[in-house]
This record gives sequence, structure tokens and C-alpha cells, in this order.
Amino acid sequence: MPGARAIRRGGAIAAIVALAGVLAACATAETAAPAPAPTPSYSSSYLTPAPYDLAPLTGEVVEAGSLAHPSLAAKVDNHELARPQIGLERTDIVFEELVEGGLTRYVAVWHSDIPEEIGPVRSIRPMDPDIVSPFGGIIAYSGGQYRFVVLMQQTNVYNAIHGAADTADLMYRTTSKTSPHNVLVAAETLVDRHLDIASPAQQFAFAPDVASSSAVVEGTPATGLTARFSDASSPSWKYDESSETWKRSQLSGVDRDSNGDQLSAANVLVMTVPISYGLGVPKTEMIGGGDAWVFAGGQSLAVRWSKASQAAPIILTDLNGVVVRLAPGNTWIELMPTTGALTIDAPSGS
Repeated sequence: MPGARAIRRGGAIAAIVALAGVLAACATAETAAPAPAPTPSYSSSYLTPAPYDLAPLTGEVVEAGSLAHPSLAAKVDNHELARPQIGLERTDIVFEELVEGGLTRYVAVWHSDIPEEIGPVRSIRPMDPDIVSPFGGIIAYSGGQYRFVVLMQQTNVYNAIHGAADTADLMYRTTSKTSPHNVLVAAETLVDRHLDIASPAQQFAFAPDVASSSAVVEGTPATGLTARFSDASSPSWKYDESSETWKRSQLSGVDRDSNGDQLSAANVLVMTVPISYGLGVPKTEMIGGGDAWVFAGGQSLAVRWSKASQAAPIILTDLNGVVVRLAPGNTWIELMPTTGALTIDAPSGS
């Protein structure tokens, strides 16, 4: 019996040892590090976003290096016989200025999107050097009084003039319009011939989106505006909520581009400017400062504008002196005479 007890004791010990082995194996299985998860296969474009730039004249995100070319400004006709103009819908910035007879003309600036063709272009005026110089680049026009042409040629801007030897194949008259409202420019080719000229410097401060722009953050609701230049010129704009843009009209009605679409802008800037007549034609005085209004995202904001010199950009600040940020996108600038009048339409019930 003692032997039996010894056998039973030995069996128990063996069982205990066996059980301990099982438990140890289980514990080892439970505490072992889990198998590594498969490594996700990310593309290099996911890990390293494509480089980008901000377009200097619109504040929009563009592919890095895609705008390494000069801007092209042009003196664009706004006579009724010149409409619809070619390429205005692809501009970055358009300035509307008073000329003789209470009419207006444009200084249009392209950089982000250079059309194959633009126009009709007309003659230069004495304020145009002050408007164009901050952009550098190229200015295209049909000619003008010799003294005004000289003023333009004395700037840092390359002058492309209709009738000059270097523009013989780039500036021409179309048969679709009547003279003198028919001089067009091969814009894309003109720019391609001057890639040695630097791209423009940034002109305004921009918000990352419409909702962050100064007019939306600080301004008051507005559904439209009319800037009266004279009895002959009163451009107006209506806000279109679906596109977050302002749609343009003139005295003759809806202002359309050559595709039949209404011209529009992400920002409308109305600057009150003095007009002098010492040179025999109206001259918008751009050096100095004054009152202005910025319209973006269905809102308006009273601001101040200033420009220190011919080559200096226009600076916009709010009434507290803080730099104004425009919405990303194109901008139309109404250089409204101080003798003119601005009417702002507010939403009904406000």
C-alpha cells in the first residue's frame, strides 16, 4: 500500500506537472506580442503633398511653378461697339477708369489664365503708368498721344504697341468689329515671347476662403451696388449666392463676355479717386489715398486705400488700420470719381 500511495502520489505529481505545462503554454500564448499588422501601402503623393503656390493676383492655390511668367495688362475698350470684349472673363484684376465724355475704359490684367486672344485694345492714358507699374510684366495698347506713350515707356513695364515692329504679328484688326474698336492681341504668344520677365508680386492680402475674407467677417450684408462715374457710366453688380460671385451690368444691361455669360467677380473694390484735367484729358490720381468699399461673399466693408508711389501696390486697410483680406479669386476695381456716387443695396428687411 505504501507503494500504491507512492504510485498515486507520483501520478498526481505527473498530472500537476502536465497541467502546469499546459497553463504555462497558455500564458505564453496570451502574453506573446501580437503579429504585426500589415503596413499600409501609401503612395508618395499621399505622404508628400504636391508642392503648390498661391497665385499672386488672386490668392488661389496653383501648382508650384505653373505661373512662372509675366503678367499681361491691356488697355481694353469699353465702348458699346467693342462689346462683348474678348478674354475679360479670364482676368485676374480689372480696373475701370473714367475717360473722355464720361465713358470708361479698362486696364485688364491677366496672369493666372492667359487667353489665346484678348481685346479690343485702345490707347493709353496718363493714369495707366501708375496703375500698371506695380505688376511689371507687359502692357498692350493701340498707341496714344506721344507724351502719354513716353510716360508708359518710362516705367518698368514692357510696352507692346500696335503698329510697332515687334508686334506686327501679334496685334491686328479683326473684321468682326468696326474700327477703332477692333484691335486684338495674340496674348498667349506675346507672353511666351517674354518669359524672361518676372512674374508679378502679390498685390493684395487674401483670405483662404470667402468665409474668412474681411468683408464677410467684419462687413454688413449687401445684395448689390452701383458705382456712378458719370451720366454715361454707372456699372452695377448683383450678388449671386450660388456662385459666391458678383454679376456685372452696365447702363445697356447685363454685361456679357464673348461666350454670352455674364461677367463676374469674387471681389468688387470701389475706390473713390480724384480726377484732374491739367493734361487735357481726365486723369485718375492714383498716388495718395481715400475711401473705398470691398464687396465679397454678399457683404460690404468700408475701408481705406493708399498708394505711396507709382510702383507701389494699393494697400487696403479697415477703419482700424488692419490690413484687409480679399476673398480668393478675381477682382474688379471701380475707380469711381470723388464726384460720383456709390449706392449699396441691402437685403430686404435689414
